[in-house]
Amino acid sequence: MATRVLIADDHAIVRAGLRALVKSEADLELVGEASGGEEALQLAESLHPDILVLDLSMPDLDGIQVTKQVRASLPGVRVLILTVHEDEALVREAIRVGAVGYILKQAAEAELISAIHTIQIGDVYVPPKMLRTLLTEPQKASAPGLRPEELLTPRELDVLNRIVQGYTNRQVADELKLSVRTVEGYRANLTVKLELHNRADLVRYAREHGLLKGPGG
Repeated sequence: MATRVLIADDHAIVRAGLRALVKSEADLELVGEASGGEEALQLAESLHPDILVLDLSMPDLDGIQVTKQVRASLPGVRVLILTVHEDEALVREAIRVGAVGYILKQAAEAELISAIHTIQIGDVYVPPKMLRTLLTEPQKASAPGLRPEELLTPRELDVLNRIVQGYTNRQVADELKLSVRTVEGYRANLTVKLELHNRADLVRYAREHGLLKGPGG
């Protein structure tokens, strides 16, 4: 069954691009479009999408306000914030109010599809280049003694385990039923989160921290 996607942006040209992108993916179904925050809320309540791709800046209700209300009334809807703002404070606020993804409008199409597929399976998506901002001192101070691998999602641990076993991206994708692009995104996230550079670093890290499992684990 296709994942139902609702898009909300006050710029028609952006909606046109999102519409074409969603329709190009066989496992995604575009169920509606909104040009403002109020309309996004109304459509979300009537259409019950799986994913709401939501512009952060709109003329009536902004993306933060919409996310709060959607999460309160429709907890099953996963919100992906779309914005031009590369701002760590906005990332933190969006995730705090319940968004499960944050992506920049200037991102490549492949990254946007990767973000949708990532939250589609229950994980959180933040652009790799912005992940460091979520691992800076303010967050670490709230969780003293947090081990780096505790910041990884279950799916990232699955991907890490297979990488260190020598799987190619295609093999990881086939076994976990993901796209190769999504696996590439996970690999990028892992290297940024763990401050590593290549597979050898990941293998060494996994051994040192007891993260290795048996084949298929």
